[in-house]
Amino acid sequence: MADNTQRVQETTTNLGDTVQRTTEVQSVGAEKGHSQNVAARLIWFVAGILLVLLGFRFLLSLLGANTSNGFAHFIYSVSHLFVAPFFGLFSYQDNFGVSHLEIYTLVAMAVYALVAYGLAKLITLNR
Repeated sequence: MADNTQRVQETTTNLGDTVQRTTEVQSVGAEKGHSQNVAARLIWFVAGILLVLLGFRFLLSLLGANTSNGFAHFIYSVSHLFVAPFFGLFSYQDNFGVSHLEIYTLVAMAVYALVAYGLAKLITLNR
């Protein structure tokens, strides 16, 4: 953690007398701002991981990836929890291995990005 204290040293000469004064000024809201910045970065980090996962799901579905492949199965199974609330928006068909456009995955990505943006702004609102 960075030291947010500034030290100012002044030397004043008055008619032969030298007065040396050191003043310490500490930033009042620096610790709070730092913790808010870390929390906002953590929110964006988690959202970034989720968005990359959903992006992989979208690409694999678009290319018609086979679910018997370990990587494709992992991506589909992990991301299913995050995409499932959006299945009812459009006609959901569980046909993996066939190339299709998952619009609900794109909608999920947009919603999660907006939620992350809102949470990050909410945390740093009073900064």
